[in-house]
Amino acid sequence: QVQLVESGGGLVQAGGPLRLSCAASGNIFSINTMGWYRQAPGKQRELVAIITSGDRINYSDSVKDRFIISRGNAKNSVILQMNSAKPEDTAVYYCNVVALSYGSTRYVEYWGQGTQVTVSS
Repeated sequence: QVQLVESGGGLVQAGGPLRLSCAASGNIFSINTMGWYRQAPGKQRELVAIITSGDRINYSDSVKDRFIISRGNAKNSVILQMNSAKPEDTAVYYCNVVALSYGSTRYVEYWGQGTQVTVSS
């Protein structure tokens, strides 16, 4: 089993920065992708940014050029640096990891508990 712990959510003024962190722990042999999704009230969950094991990165068009996803200093961790935050970035942000556990033959998708990000105008 893999556990994800997120931190860094909160309230930020429009135009300001906010940093989200996610650390994966547990039975991890390898990680295929680490990423962030978000879900605003009344909307579907959407991809924000993702980084692959080969360090390929994809961003949603709505955050491209404002957000930066990177690996954290700790093993199996990922950072989302949010810059130039906008009110429309307000959502619950979820860490997502696709990992292979020891003794398993297939990758499994895991989700964090979510962290609230509120951008005030």
